[in-house]
Amino acid sequence: MSISAQFVSLLAMMGTGIIAGAFMDMLGTGIANTGKASIIRKSAIWLETLGWLLAGCFAFAVLFVFRDGAWRMYDPLAQLSGLLLYATVFHKPFRLLGRIIIAVLIRPILFVFRILFWFIRYIFRVIQAIILLVFRPFQFIYNRFFRYHFKKKPK
Repeated sequence: MSISAQFVSLLAMMGTGIIAGAFMDMLGTGIANTGKASIIRKSAIWLETLGWLLAGCFAFAVLFVFRDGAWRMYDPLAQLSGLLLYATVFHKPFRLLGRIIIAVLIRPILFVFRILFWFIRYIFRVIQAIILLVFRPFQFIYNRFFRYHFKKKPK
């Protein structure tokens, strides 16, 4: 393996460390922003364990692409340096990018879903009001003539 190929694989492993740091930061922030009694908060340990497993699988997939899965001694150090590089340099830009994505993509999509839900609920309420309006005379007749015949009469 040439020096340039080793350098590229070292950069790739540092990149997996940066991506793992960003992924775990995103997961931790998402868990921290849930309610205190939510199911997500209660299963935080399992979610973070699953997150680390996914990050490890991603690192192995990158290792498999660049070196056919051959593991070297400097790979954990490269990943650790990638994690530390994320914590010192890339933490604030990634958070800014996450806030921009939330403001530009996620909130408008949620807004559209809320409007659709409100519209469907409004249509069902209108249909319910029409049905109640149609059956109101029958309800009056039932209450007037038949309702009290099924009750016990006082002695």
